[in-house]
Amino acid sequence: MFRQVLTKSPHDVVVLSAVRSPITRAFKGGFKDSYPEELLMPVLQAALQRANIQPSHVNDVLIGNVLAELGFAKTGRAALNAAGFPNSTTFHTINRQCSSSLQAITHIAHAIRVGQIEVGLAGGAESMTRNYNPSRGVPRDVSPLVKESGVKDALDCLLPMLQTSENVARRYKAGRREQDEFAAESQKRAHEAQTAGRFAEEIVAINARRVEPETKNETFELVDKDDGMRPGVTVEKLARLQPVLEGGASTAGNSSQISDGASATILASRAWAEAHGLKPLARFAGTQVAGCAPDEMGVGPIDAICNLCKHSGVSQRDVDVFELNEAFASQSIYCIRELGIDMAKVNPNGGAIALGHPIGATGARQTATLLAELKRQDKEVGIVSMCASTGMGVASLFIRE
Repeated sequence: MFRQVLTKSPHDVVVLSAVRSPITRAFKGGFKDSYPEELLMPVLQAALQRANIQPSHVNDVLIGNVLAELGFAKTGRAALNAAGFPNSTTFHTINRQCSSSLQAITHIAHAIRVGQIEVGLAGGAESMTRNYNPSRGVPRDVSPLVKESGVKDALDCLLPMLQTSENVARRYKAGRREQDEFAAESQKRAHEAQTAGRFAEEIVAINARRVEPETKNETFELVDKDDGMRPGVTVEKLARLQPVLEGGASTAGNSSQISDGASATILASRAWAEAHGLKPLARFAGTQVAGCAPDEMGVGPIDAICNLCKHSGVSQRDVDVFELNEAFASQSIYCIRELGIDMAKVNPNGGAIALGHPIGATGARQTATLLAELKRQDKEVGIVSMCASTGMGVASLFIRE
């Protein structure tokens, strides 16, 4: 069955381009004064240019977003039009929490596969600087009907993500030192990748807005690299950080960063790509979603990846690179351990602990990173996966061409 996945077909859904903006620290990084649509617009335009297609070729656009007002529906469509897309290109948004842009890729791929469209663009945009509010993100109350149901899992959907990380760490024996070691390795890999220029192929430089706090004068400055990395961080330095929750092990150093960024992936049917003389980067080979208990949402990738392998016929041994979102070191450690994945295959250029996690944009960001890394290694098979709040895991399979 694995050979079947590798066999090309005119009905395949292929990837024509996959790009992202730099990922910057929320509130103090390179995009702290930028609107999310300002991050998305140049990424959309670069995705078109690298795919070598016209805006009018794109039938539908689906953008993942979690935090923006009205789900990014109005400003996202405005960004699409401002980027040069015609009114005939339709637009909508999706929110599956941290997996939003990976789900966007999946939905666009499904629309192509059933013949609804021929070409689509999927991605994500998130300005956590502008839209992240911890008190708003953690509901303080819930409907009396939910309370009266007495269903623990229903109430656990409201748990802060940090609490789910501590639950995983405690239940599955991911200790503080192990978490700090994992985080330090993520930082080391990301810094080495940035220094070696490995992210250059996937990153679109953004002319970012700057607002002087006192005068409110605006200027623009080019942002062309991720700014969340901490070169030289050590396990010993991470060990000095206080846990966010008393008695816990999750810290600002071994958890994903609050970030700003955008991403875009263009997909098409193979028949359409060949008819237009285009060479795909890869093909989309399927997605699986799995549910888990809300109070340990970080374990979701385990069943999602297992289901994906069973569905596709690909064994974990066949996978060359895993892009596993590092929501927290605790859940990443447990997922890798439980799946029995060779750590050398996981996030070879670091993950969200070092790069950052602009939640609505992360899945397509991981896809861009994965395809660039498969090319660099001259390998073929990759999986993108992540957990999602309220208890889910999502995993998608890509085959490089």
